[in-house]
Amino acid sequence: MPEQDTSRRTRVAILTVSTLGSQGKREDTSGAAIRELVQTLNVEIVDYRILPDDRERIATHLRYLTDELHADLVLTTGGTGLSPTDWTPEATLDVVERRVPGFEEIMRVEGFKKTPYAVLSRGVCGIRKNTLIVNLPGNPKGVRESLELLVPVLPHGLKVLRGDPAGSAEHRG
Repeated sequence: MPEQDTSRRTRVAILTVSTLGSQGKREDTSGAAIRELVQTLNVEIVDYRILPDDRERIATHLRYLTDELHADLVLTTGGTGLSPTDWTPEATLDVVERRVPGFEEIMRVEGFKKTPYAVLSRGVCGIRKNTLIVNLPGNPKGVRESLELLVPVLPHGLKVLRGDPAGSAEHRG
């Protein structure tokens, strides 16, 4: 595990995008996987929600999480595939100001080593204000594999995003 910044707990929001899940017709195993994994870090879960596959509702909620709730990290799951109802990447792009393509790339490349279907993920990652938004796959296995790739760099990335000068100097060694 990476060294944790004990001076400030990271504020994490979890958003599951699933029409059936939002109607109580499907258990949210992916959101549960995110919760399980992030609780091993020094975080505070400030919001957890299940929304239907609706681009505007997703974008509106992402704006709320960043602009009003001031989450440091928003982890979404679901809605990143090729289905006609999958709108999470588009909703995320509607709100982010800058992309973080390295996260997107590593999740797809490393995911492809385990299943060729990983290339079908359209998940994006980006920054809105001081919040990092990461679209994760819609299944628990993909969530775990993707988050395990990101956990080593997330604390450093979030420090830099918050403007912590020590975070910027860390990578220079």
